[in-house]
Formats: sequence, structure tokens, C-alpha cells
Amino acid sequence: MPEILASTFVLAVNDLGESRKFYIEKLGFAEDLCVDGWSFLSRGACKLRLGHCPDAVPMSKAQDHSWFAYLHVQDACGLYEEIVKNGVAIWHKLADKPWGMREFAVVTPDGHRIVFGERLPVQTDPRSES
Repeated sequence: MPEILASTFVLAVNDLGESRKFYIEKLGFAEDLCVDGWSFLSRGACKLRLGHCPDAVPMSKAQDHSWFAYLHVQDACGLYEEIVKNGVAIWHKLADKPWGMREFAVVTPDGHRIVFGERLPVQTDPRSES
């Protein structure tokens, strides 16, 4: 079966300059390319294409449908500290979840929601060691 080798998220943003600045200064992305109406960004394996759409309904109006990514990370605690220090609006604070992930979520200026998660170490049941 053919494999998907990478992914890029394409987001409509109302203010390209503001969104570009947010991803670069607050979330630590680098700009790989900037062309008229578009900013191509990356951080590690995550690639974004921000498209300037000033008349689009902002995702902040979509409520539950404004999620766009669950990003698997290494060192969720360190990333959380970095993002909080940068003044990013936290939607869900860092917490260990019953599905085996340590995760937190942020909201972008356009209302897109991103969840960052790190797999927790597998816990052994102490009752099974006897």
C-alpha cells in the first residue's frame, strides 16, 4: 500500500502578517518561503501554508470545528514552558490524559486550535509483578 510520507496543513487566515508573526515568534516556526498571499512555515516535521483570506469567516466562529492538528512532540513539558513564556493563549493546560498522552492545546489568532501531545511511558501494573 502506498505510504503518506509527510503532511502540510493549509490554513486560511484573515491577517497573514499577524498569523505569520504568531507562528514564528510565539510557536517557534521558521518561514521557508513567502510569496504573494502565502507564507510557508515549518517546525520539525510540521509544515504549514498560511493563505491570506481576509474575507473568510475566522475559525474562532466555528467553535468545535476549529481544531486542525494534533502534533506529536518530544518533551511536551519543555514545549509547554516555551509557549507559555511566549505568551500564547492556552486552551487546555498541560495534563496527562487517560489515553496515554501528555498534552496541551493552544489557540491561534484566527481561532484555530492545535493540540500538542507526547506519549507517556508505559506503566506496568505492580500487582502483576508477584
